[in-house]
Amino acid sequence: MGHRGDTASCLPLLLLVLLLLAFCRGRVVRVPKGPLIRVVGTEVVIPCSVSDYDGPSEQNFDWEFSRDTDFVRIVSTWDSTFTSEEYQKRVGRGDIKLRRSSNDAVELVIRNIQPADQGRYKCSTPSTDATVQGNYDAEVQVKVISDGLSVSGSKGRSSMPLRLSEGDSFRLRCSAVTTSPEHTHLHVTWQIKSGSAWRDILSLTHEGKFQPGPGYEERYRNGDIRLDTGANDTYRLSVSQASSADGGAYRCLVSEWVRGADGSWQRIQEKNVEIASVSIQRTDVVISTSNVSVTERDSLDLTCNITTDRSGIFQAEVMWYFSASPDDTLADAQLLLSMDRDSVVSDSTLISLSHVDRNSYRLLVRDVDVEDSGYYFCEAAIWVPLHNGSWHKVVERTSAPVSVVVTALEPDYDVFLNASKTPKFSDDPTELHCRITNVQDTEANLRFAVSWYYRQRLRSDDVVADELLATMDADWTLLPGGRSRERIQNGEIIFSKKSADTFSLRIQWTSESDRGDYFCVVSAWSRHRNNSWVKSKDVTSAPVNIFWATQDYTLTVEAVKLKPFFVAGHTFEMTCKVSSKNIKTPRYSVLITAEKPLTDQSSPNGTTRIISLNQDSVVRLEDWTDQTRVDGVVLEKVQENEFRYRMYQTQISDAGLYRCVVTAWSPGGGGMWREAVNGLSNPIQIDFQTSGPVFNVSVHSDSPTIYQGEVADLLCIVTMEGMALEPDDMSFDVSWFAVRSFTLDREPILLASLDRRGIVTQSRRNGSSDISLERISPLEFRLRVHGCEDHDFGNHYCVVTPWVRSATGVWQREPDIRAKPIFLSVKMDVLNAFKYPLLIGIGLATVIGLLSCLIGYCSSRWCCKKEVQETRRERRRLMSMEMD
Repeated sequence: MGHRGDTASCLPLLLLVLLLLAFCRGRVVRVPKGPLIRVVGTEVVIPCSVSDYDGPSEQNFDWEFSRDTDFVRIVSTWDSTFTSEEYQKRVGRGDIKLRRSSNDAVELVIRNIQPADQGRYKCSTPSTDATVQGNYDAEVQVKVISDGLSVSGSKGRSSMPLRLSEGDSFRLRCSAVTTSPEHTHLHVTWQIKSGSAWRDILSLTHEGKFQPGPGYEERYRNGDIRLDTGANDTYRLSVSQASSADGGAYRCLVSEWVRGADGSWQRIQEKNVEIASVSIQRTDVVISTSNVSVTERDSLDLTCNITTDRSGIFQAEVMWYFSASPDDTLADAQLLLSMDRDSVVSDSTLISLSHVDRNSYRLLVRDVDVEDSGYYFCEAAIWVPLHNGSWHKVVERTSAPVSVVVTALEPDYDVFLNASKTPKFSDDPTELHCRITNVQDTEANLRFAVSWYYRQRLRSDDVVADELLATMDADWTLLPGGRSRERIQNGEIIFSKKSADTFSLRIQWTSESDRGDYFCVVSAWSRHRNNSWVKSKDVTSAPVNIFWATQDYTLTVEAVKLKPFFVAGHTFEMTCKVSSKNIKTPRYSVLITAEKPLTDQSSPNGTTRIISLNQDSVVRLEDWTDQTRVDGVVLEKVQENEFRYRMYQTQISDAGLYRCVVTAWSPGGGGMWREAVNGLSNPIQIDFQTSGPVFNVSVHSDSPTIYQGEVADLLCIVTMEGMALEPDDMSFDVSWFAVRSFTLDREPILLASLDRRGIVTQSRRNGSSDISLERISPLEFRLRVHGCEDHDFGNHYCVVTPWVRSATGVWQREPDIRAKPIFLSVKMDVLNAFKYPLLIGIGLATVIGLLSCLIGYCSSRWCCKKEVQETRRERRRLMSMEMD
């Protein structure tokens, strides 16, 4: 309740304040706060502005002047007849004018103000408001004082010339004094004019602060530029370490400031006087010569000249530098020699530095080398003594670099290349000699290196790059090229130096890829004074072409059967005669092959490699697998170009086409043989005309689907058609195979085999099942798989090789016969598989249940029994209500 009462009492007060503000708002005309103190003869600018007004944005202004009480009209922005008669001439000349700075502000400008202009100035604005509110004019007092400021140079002179050297120091003085009746301050600024504009150097402001001009801050902090005040109102500018940028006209600019009524500083007048014209003589460092070209082992003479007009005591410090590039800085360049201001020169053997005259310093480099080519420049510093006996460096300059080219002394010699051995056939040697002739400079400081190149010659106009074979450098170190590196390491290509002026290249066994142009490049290497070797010249020989005419190799092989008719069991014999052309000292290797009928399974592609004899007459059995006839085939060399093949006790399975495959070899590099060409002879056929029996094979099983663990029986049954044979006149080799897939898309696996002698051979097995193979009759063979497992499934078949005894008592091998496969499926017996686990599980569960009941009964009987003692209660009968 108390807070609500306070709010209600403050509300009328707030409304009253807002009402007063609304009535107090109105036009405001402003002029500077006076009095305004100005100096006679200067220009006076009095601003006037208006704000908080209504009407158009551009306002008009009237200016009036009063010395005593009455105001005289001076000028108006909107009425040209406003000016009174006594001001019309000054307004017409422009001595008095109005300058509009914005729509609501103008400035009254009075040039060359006089004491008569001292008085009150009123600025008024015509009303454009709907209601009259605020002030429409404002007055300011202007006070005109006499000119008491005087500025002069040293000894009354306006300007004096100064001629100085770079690094010198100089001082300039000006005098500034004021006799103004007002309390004014002076602002002194030293300026320089080196172009068309004046630039501030250093100022002493009217507030007593030093202010360096733009670009002079660092020199002011270092003390190279100072502004000191002295007696008789003098201001002295001191400049140390003068540079060429300090040359120009110097003036002293003095302005007079007074503090206004509002506390701000106002500049009332400004005067200047030119003090001196300073010219700085630049100290230049140049090298007397421009670009220099000298010959190797001559002397290089360069002179560094210092251009200066100093006449006093000074000493120069000179340093000579060398760089490989003209853009290198002193930090990147190499210091050659230096001479300090006491003319002490640093040590060097081949370089000397001498003081020729007062401003010249000579650099002499003896026995110049090619490595001395580059850019030379000198750096000079001028030192002057101080009054305390120490030395002060006033200037330091670096000359422009001079290019020095040292021309090497090239030795004069010729190079001649010839072939001492040229090949006529492949693998013949090639030898080239590269000779150096007409050598003019034979001193010990010269060595020769040779580079061998090969260029392939093409029939077209295609350009082929030269291929580097090897380089033997000045130290006789052999550097092989990429293509010939392996051949050089193997000794197939030999590079040597026969004598001081002869280099040789030898190819031990030249191949057709080596045909082309060969040339050598001899390089001359000169030793420099630092004992390093530098290549000075290359001379290339004329190319030598290595070429020989080649013809295609020709090889002819003829096979001849010596016995045109023979029967099974006899010896087959044929010869192979070889003839060749365009092969140098050939040797031959022979391979006997047989093309069997497609019914023969021993060679799936139909061609069998039987026996071979290489070019060194070494015999080797290739694919001959009949162990009973290991010595049944013979291949021998009858003559250099004739070979004979024999096959003893031929059998019917040997029927087919027999050929000689001959390879011609020629001697290659390093005692190796190189294959030249291959040849194939005409076929020789072995065909047996027989009317013997025909055998067939089949596979049978009474139960092709069995369960795991059972025995699988597979029968291989041989049937015979045609001529009947006694059981003793025939025997069989039986092999059982399995393909572990539903389709015949995998490699067959050999299970077991039974040869005709009754020997059983089993392959290694990974599972627990076992197999047995037996003959149950002369034409039946049984395969048993005991304890079948799931991996025993698949297609099973047998391969039978019949053997028949001929009338002469020789056993003849018939072609292999393959039976059609039968698929054996192995299933799992679910009842037998889970019978024993179920019985064991039920038994264990029964035992665990009985044991649990026994433990529970014992625990409740003996371990957890508690005696409960009941409290005895009296039993009393209730009395009847009637008795009560």
